[in-house]
Amino acid sequence: MNYDKLLNRTLAELKPSGIRKFFDIAAEMEDVISLSVGEPDFATPWHIRQTAIHTLEKGRTWYSPNAGLLRLREAIAAYVARHDGVTYDPKTEILVTVGGSEAIDLCLRALLSPGDEVLIPEPSFVCYDPLTRLTGATPVPLTTRAEDAFRLKAETVRAAITPHTKLLVLPFPNNPTGAIMPREELEELADVLRGTDIMVLSDEIYSELTYGREHVSIASLPGMQERTLLVSGFSKAFAMTGWRLGYACGPAPVMKLLTKLHQYAIMCAPTTAQHAAIEALENGDEDVLHMREEYDMRRRLIVDALNRMGLTCFEPEGAFYVFPSIRSTGMTSEEFCHRLLTEKHVAVIPGNAFGDCGEGFIRISYCYSVKHITEALERIHAFLEENGLCK
Repeated sequence: MNYDKLLNRTLAELKPSGIRKFFDIAAEMEDVISLSVGEPDFATPWHIRQTAIHTLEKGRTWYSPNAGLLRLREAIAAYVARHDGVTYDPKTEILVTVGGSEAIDLCLRALLSPGDEVLIPEPSFVCYDPLTRLTGATPVPLTTRAEDAFRLKAETVRAAITPHTKLLVLPFPNNPTGAIMPREELEELADVLRGTDIMVLSDEIYSELTYGREHVSIASLPGMQERTLLVSGFSKAFAMTGWRLGYACGPAPVMKLLTKLHQYAIMCAPTTAQHAAIEALENGDEDVLHMREEYDMRRRLIVDALNRMGLTCFEPEGAFYVFPSIRSTGMTSEEFCHRLLTEKHVAVIPGNAFGDCGEGFIRISYCYSVKHITEALERIHAFLEENGLCK
C-alpha cells in the first residue's frame, strides 16, 4: 500500500506542534519540571464539578441541539454582554463547540477558500497557520515586536492588506507573549478594517486573565460586531481544560455555516460539560478572580527573577505566559531549550514554535504552583551560571 499517494499532502507536510515536541521529550525523562504547557494547575471549582455530577445522576446524558443547550447559549449571551459589552442572539448568533480549538477551525473553514489570504500576528498560538493551510488559503504572518509590547500595529495590518485578504486573526490576550490590545490601539485597527470586506477572528480565550487593564473586545467597537467572530471557552479562566468546551459568537449568516459544519463533523458538544459550563458562567466570577490574583502573583515573581538573571523579559499584561529574550546567551531558541532540558531537566518552549519572529525568545508558562516555578527558576539560574551566561 502506497500511503504517500493516499494521504492528504497538505496535512502530511505540516510541521508537528513545537509545543508538543518538548512536552513529549520531557514526559520520557525523570525529575523534569515542566513550564511548557498552558494548563491551569487548579482543579475545576467544586461547585462546577458538583453540577456535572448532579446531571449525570439525573441521567441527563442525551444529545443536545447542534448549537448547544439553549440555556447555555443564553448564559453565554448574558456573560459576553456583561463581560465585553456585546449583545448576541442566543438562538442564531452563538454556537457551543468542542473547545475553543474547534471554534477556530470552524471559523476558518466556514470563511476561507483557496486563494484567500489570512493575516496572522506572530508570535501567536500554533494552530492558526496550519488550519489556514488546510483550507487552501494562504497565511500571511504579521510580525509583532517586544519594543511595541508585542501589540499589533494598525500600519502593519494596512501594509499587508491585498485584494485577496479575507480575514484578520486577532489573538489577544496573546499566547505566547502575554500581550494585550488596549482600546486606543484596537480603535486604530478598526479604522483600517471599516469599509472593507475583511472579517476578524478574535480569539479571546484569555480575556478574563488580564493584569492592570480590563480586556476590550474589538467586537464592542462601533461597526465591528458585524465583521467579528468572537471565539472563547472555559479551559483557561475556569480551569476546565479536560471538559473540552468553547463557543463562537458572530453574525447569524456566518454562524449558520459554522453550525452546519459542526453538525456534520461533531453533532454536539458534550452535554455534561455544557451543564457544568452554565454553572461556571452564572456562579463562577469569584473563582476567576481568585485564580487571576494567584496568576498575577506568579507573573510578578517570574518576570522579576528572569530580569535579574539577565534574560530580558517584557512584562505580560494578560494570559499566563512570559516570553523572555535569550539572545544574550548566543544560543538559538531550540538550542537553549534543548540544553536546559537535558542539563537541568526544565522544559520550556522555543519561541520559534510560535512563528519565525519568535526566534531568540522562549515561552514559559506560569500556570504552575509557586513551589514548581521557584524550583524551575533556581535550575534556570544554575544553568546560566554554569555556562557563564548569568548577568
